[in-house]
Amino acid sequence: MIVHGARPSPFVRKVVVFAAEKGIEIEVKSAGYGRGEPVFAKASPFGKIPALEDGDFTICDSTAIITYMDALRPEPNLIPTEPKARARTIWYEEFGDTIAQPVGGQMFFNRIVGKALKLPHDPALADVAEAEKIPGIYDYLESVLPDSGWLVEDRFTLADIAAASPLINVCYCSKGLTAERWPKVVAWMAQVKARPSVAGALAQEAAILARMAA
Repeated sequence: MIVHGARPSPFVRKVVVFAAEKGIEIEVKSAGYGRGEPVFAKASPFGKIPALEDGDFTICDSTAIITYMDALRPEPNLIPTEPKARARTIWYEEFGDTIAQPVGGQMFFNRIVGKALKLPHDPALADVAEAEKIPGIYDYLESVLPDSGWLVEDRFTLADIAAASPLINVCYCSKGLTAERWPKVVAWMAQVKARPSVAGALAQEAAILARMAA
């Protein structure tokens, strides 16, 4: 399988980690911001990343790709089958995609991506997001994280992958997450990053981020 996208993207990272947990081998090819191979345009006609290429099958959107991977390889189970746990897992994926990511994306783009790619950007917008929006996201997670440190069923699931991915990008460009105010969130993020699948993804991102920061 080939995943087209930019590794530091939270949506690409979500797919990369999910695939690693499932034992699915993938290759990541650069795409996005007007770049990518012709098959990327076919798989993602609106330029959305990531896009998946699996033989003659193509699809875009991280949730669609994860759904496909999960159907191909149901085990290990990362999306609980118990109804309430399953619903909560889907909620946390939605939280990551549509609540945390817009805020984190505003910070990451305006502090790192825009500058690196010489695109119009405004660091002041990142400052507003950090001051007014990201604390509420951390507050919410602090209030719902169980003592186990995992969001659903006291184990690592899609919920943790999806909710943590955009916050990893926030931490790339902000030191605002502190254990004094959000001890559970800090411990959870450390636990997620220590997961071999996540640590491997972050190691692959490191060189890219170094070039972006140069």
